[in-house]
Amino acid sequence: MRALVVTELAGPSALRFVEVDEPDPAGQVVVEVRAAGLTYPDLLMAYGRYQLSIPPPFVPGAEIAGVVLEAPADSGFTAGQDVVGVSGVGGFAERVALGPERLFPMAAQLDHAEAASLLVNHQTVHFALVRRAGLLAGETVLVLGPAGGVGSAAVAVAKALGARVIAVVHRPGAEEFLRGLGADEVLPLTEGWAARARELTGGRGVEVVVDPVGGEAFDDAVRVLAPEGRLVVLGFAGGAIPQAKVNRLLMRNISVVGAGWGEFLRHNPAALGETVGALDRLVERGLRPPAPVRYPLARGADAMADLESGKILGKAVLVSGAPDGG
Repeated sequence: MRALVVTELAGPSALRFVEVDEPDPAGQVVVEVRAAGLTYPDLLMAYGRYQLSIPPPFVPGAEIAGVVLEAPADSGFTAGQDVVGVSGVGGFAERVALGPERLFPMAAQLDHAEAASLLVNHQTVHFALVRRAGLLAGETVLVLGPAGGVGSAAVAVAKALGARVIAVVHRPGAEEFLRGLGADEVLPLTEGWAARARELTGGRGVEVVVDPVGGEAFDDAVRVLAPEGRLVVLGFAGGAIPQAKVNRLLMRNISVVGAGWGEFLRHNPAALGETVGALDRLVERGLRPPAPVRYPLARGADAMADLESGKILGKAVLVSGAPDGG
């Protein structure tokens, strides 16, 4: 079979679409991959900059959607079934073999590309908003970096959970995209954005900030929190790791909390199925991922390069296999 292989830790330029060995089916569910989501950690892993460090050659790809080819009798899956899976690595291939605990039935409302794009990013922000921030319906959520994969998922999930959503974006031309996801207000990330956000909340501030970016916007994001507000840190796509002045937390009764979904799963593996189920229920009520930007699997290096350069609004998905709209 063919797969995208990181041949050296040099980023997208080191990805090669080549022949590799078939996956070992022993005790595993073998899936024909129809779509594989591209995440920012995939890019970092291709440079050797992620906390999970794998020596090359290896096949990246943490999230897949496809069709079961074969499965153990006691796995709960059958040949021909549409499934989604969290693979960690190995997803950028024509076929994968995964343990049954890492696979789930695919929501009937979605095609394969949509289903693959409703995995790690959406799981991360659901965990961040529900478990870490304790979001309540009717609260206001401000999302930084909303045009990227995690940020766009945060806009959609927050809206699906009943929040008012303010998106603060640095990319020009993203307003229509973000309003399509459910953003009630879209502000440019320019000087004075925090004051404008406070105006939009009648001077109170927002209950929750979702920050996958870090960097210079962090201090203003802390200031824009309402009393008892929560800022959830999901990552540092902006490069710089900010520091919180804890006297502000004390004087204004606000919180800064981390949301490390992968690390949480290491100690609480059952949370994966619980979160997949919670997202499926939101899908039944109308949640949809941003329309995925689809690339053929063979062009995965181009997709990763476009992700790195900021050309992708929302989520990129690598598609292969039989056509089905996914």
